[in-house]
Amino acid sequence: MTTTTFPKSFLWGGAIAANQAEGGYREGGKGLTNVDLLPRGEERFSYMKGNIPHLELQDDLYYPSHEAIDFYHRYKEDIKLFAEMGFKCLRVSVSWARIFPNGNDAEPNEEGLTFYENLFAELKANGIEPVVTIAHFDVPVHLIETFGSWKGRELVGFYETYARTLFNRFKGTVKYWMTFNEINMLFHLPFLGAGIVFKEGENRDQVLYQAAHHQLVASALAVKALHEIDPEAQIGCMLAAGVTYPYSCNPEDVWAGIERDRESYFFIDVQSRGAYPGYAKRFFREQEWDLHMEEGDEDILKAHTVDYIGFSYYSSRTISRDPEILGKMTAGNVFPSVKNPHLRTSEWGWTIDPKGIRITANQLYDRYQKPLFVVENGLGAIDEPGADGEINDAYRIDYLSAHLRELNEAIKDGVQLLGYTCWGPIDIVSASSGEMKKRYGYIHVDKDNEGNGTLNRSKKASFDWYKQVIETNGAALENETVKS
Repeated sequence: MTTTTFPKSFLWGGAIAANQAEGGYREGGKGLTNVDLLPRGEERFSYMKGNIPHLELQDDLYYPSHEAIDFYHRYKEDIKLFAEMGFKCLRVSVSWARIFPNGNDAEPNEEGLTFYENLFAELKANGIEPVVTIAHFDVPVHLIETFGSWKGRELVGFYETYARTLFNRFKGTVKYWMTFNEINMLFHLPFLGAGIVFKEGENRDQVLYQAAHHQLVASALAVKALHEIDPEAQIGCMLAAGVTYPYSCNPEDVWAGIERDRESYFFIDVQSRGAYPGYAKRFFREQEWDLHMEEGDEDILKAHTVDYIGFSYYSSRTISRDPEILGKMTAGNVFPSVKNPHLRTSEWGWTIDPKGIRITANQLYDRYQKPLFVVENGLGAIDEPGADGEINDAYRIDYLSAHLRELNEAIKDGVQLLGYTCWGPIDIVSASSGEMKKRYGYIHVDKDNEGNGTLNRSKKASFDWYKQVIETNGAALENETVKS
């Protein structure tokens, strides 16, 4: 990199989620959500896949979301640290069950609305724009029990009411909204992503595509509502992204990569282009599925497309049709991937591929020609304090610096990029594992996997590094030498 090209309006910041940071899981009138039922330990992954045996809390299990890092009570302290780093924005999510404890209550919970009103006011007072996700792996348990979560068409209306409630309350305060976090996670971790519980004998794929349709219609109705209520604000979709490389130049491998990417692009094709793509229609025909659509659904999707595309990027993926190659899969990643011999992996088996974020950004911009927003990117690692108690997380700086340099190149390529919010600027509970030792933050939180600790906050070496990056609008990256 020779010259920083980040625009002056670039939104530097960080991203957290209500269920991984807030805690206070039954305070302020909040109802129970799907993530509140996810324990840490061996059962967690099976639960996230939709194989949950019950919708009740168990006395012998530890649920990390219940306290998380207590952002619910400590947000002012944390925002002060974010402001010290120079954040221009903070991506947060609203907990549906804080606003409507059952998901379909006749009236919203005023105490929940007041909490977010105070949170957004504190951000604004510190010069930080709130970037708000309406549904970030968050479904009230009552809606799961009563309607089967997003299996049920009823959730479209409940979600629209929830979204309109937020838009009316925070008109003029929130300029950037997103409808669903990593909407494609529905296909990979159905209970975590959308509160889906499978019954014996159900066709899982058909269930998931029907649920996806309901979410896509709900997303379009949220776009419609925001454009009516607060036309100055913008609303986007959000994808768990990462380019899929063919393992070889064998055309079969190349086609496998295209098909794998389409599993995710399917959602954004509808949200950004306004219609189901031809490859999806072919898939439904060949499966002989009757995907239920109500009259007017296609018109709603066509008329109300998103303003921008948010995406997370942690790693690229690799695919092959060769059974022998397929035996060499990486460990620890939600998205199956063949081990790429040209790349290193993190402690959790995630491929480290800075060039991949530039490739992914170019592919998304070429495909949709809408502004992009990198709303998650980061390195989960075990941080070991030194003898002086300080955490010198040079490996995190190396990872982030390499990715930001590639984003700078993407901007040079012509990609329109609104901002960058690194994942977990403060240590939070891992969504996938429920652990605290898988840390992403510039700020250390004193808490372990069992929930022990003072919850005290302290700065890591990466804190001052990111502060300098923001102060110079990326120019500080020019003189860095990175290993990634």
